[in-house]
Amino acid sequence: MIFGKPLLSAEQIQDKVTELARRISDDYAGKEILAIGILKGSFMFFADLIRAVQVPVSIDFIIATSYIKTASTGTVTVHSDVREDVAGKHVLLIDDIVDTGISLRQICDQLRAKNPASLKICTLLDKEDRRAVDIPLDYVGFKIPNHFVVGYGLDFENHYRNLPNIAIFIKKQS
Repeated sequence: MIFGKPLLSAEQIQDKVTELARRISDDYAGKEILAIGILKGSFMFFADLIRAVQVPVSIDFIIATSYIKTASTGTVTVHSDVREDVAGKHVLLIDDIVDTGISLRQICDQLRAKNPASLKICTLLDKEDRRAVDIPLDYVGFKIPNHFVVGYGLDFENHYRNLPNIAIFIKKQS
């Protein structure tokens, strides 16, 4: 496997995380957030973002999958749901990338059924060209073209999550 030219540098990512955290802190001033990360891909972004947010935060996670290799299956499997009581709380759902939006919409529907006071979505990457369903995104780091990307938590077959940058993944033909 090889990678194409890096799409986003570690510095660009950290600058954007700081910017998003500032906006979130301003929007939630005087409130407490229940931040819910969608694992596994969001773990680096989630940790960096939460450390930079300047309002009280409690955390939880959802483990969900919808990809096989480089393609979305169109079906979401939730392996582990939130443990925190969502009712009456200001929920900030944090994801690494929004592609078709199908997975995110299903997760949002499940969370809304638990009666949060509010539900907003923050994503590092938005592949708007691939959107199959309408899903409002409140905080977006970067809009990216339709490439399969790895690094900074994003993976191919559970590899490359540890890269500090985000790169376009190119599978070497045998």
